[in-house]
Amino acid sequence: MVDPARLRIAILGTRGIPGSYGGFETFAEELSTRLVERGHRVTVYCRTGNTPGKPPSHRGVQLVHLPAVRHKYAETLTHTFYSAVHAVFRRYDIAYVCNSANAPICFIPWARRQRVVLNVDGLEWQRAKWGGLARRYYRWAAGLAARMPIEVVTDADVIQRFYRDELGRETRCFPYGTELYERGHGAERLAGLGLQPDRYLLYVSRMERENNAKLVVEAYGRIATDVPLVMVGDAPYAQDYIDEVKAVADDRVRFLGYRFGDEYHALQANALAYVQATEVGGTHPALVEALGHRNAVLAHDVPEHREVVGDAGRYFAYRDPDDLAALMRAVIEDAGEVTRLRRLAEERVRAHYTWDAVTADYEAYFRELVAR
Repeated sequence: MVDPARLRIAILGTRGIPGSYGGFETFAEELSTRLVERGHRVTVYCRTGNTPGKPPSHRGVQLVHLPAVRHKYAETLTHTFYSAVHAVFRRYDIAYVCNSANAPICFIPWARRQRVVLNVDGLEWQRAKWGGLARRYYRWAAGLAARMPIEVVTDADVIQRFYRDELGRETRCFPYGTELYERGHGAERLAGLGLQPDRYLLYVSRMERENNAKLVVEAYGRIATDVPLVMVGDAPYAQDYIDEVKAVADDRVRFLGYRFGDEYHALQANALAYVQATEVGGTHPALVEALGHRNAVLAHDVPEHREVVGDAGRYFAYRDPDDLAALMRAVIEDAGEVTRLRRLAEERVRAHYTWDAVTADYEAYFRELVAR
């Protein structure tokens, strides 16, 4: 008999925690640690090498370290396969699997009568980083997920609508969350990076083509300012594109690579404004966190960003560097507009995106599943 007061939950399909790469890892850490605080037992499967020393736990979450084939197209699938095989010998109440690519692997825990929840994330076949075969696979996997006897969740209304209207599958939608951070915290960390509080523009995303880092750098190059542009992010399989981005940057642009933990939060909390230039995917965690840091947000005008930001930011036209340049110039020159956007960002988070509210919704959902 399942005790709904103490659920046993496994999270598969990410690189693991502590988060040190992207959105799913941030999500896995934030949700798992909060569920543990609520009395549940949570296990997160980690890729060997993601966490040095292979610690057995993190903030009360049990960690299982398993290998993966280190290849752009095989890493996720092989690690999730090993994780799923391991998981069927454990008594989990919920197997929560991240990434639609892992849809066929969900049959493994499902066949052992575990309750399986698949978070399909965004529409991956639209991402420029994938070749033709990978795009076809992702599109096939989405269709498979829509037909499988498992639970499917999305992180944005626009993705939920796609699964309902195009694939005929109803899903549950749970957004990413964030804390509300104080402006200016961690400012002492900026000196080592040659930065000053409220004196830089910030971009955070993996350096992949559909995230438009090059567009951001080109837009910045069209304004005359001594306020630097800080580019946070990298990509393990996109060095050619990263070289393109750096080729169009002048010496005012700072490329910091990946930044996590306190340093990442300090960069968010002290930026003059935050730029979100992605164009595909669901809810982007860095965008939600930018709102949580009460940032003035400049966002690419796509439905996913409209859904998250609402009226709490300014939008630049689709793939239009001139329009983005105009917005950059506006926030640099108009302190009143920055103050207004920061206030709206705080209101937006309080209404929609606190991690505690997201965790409570997931907890209720998981209890609903085990009670069926």
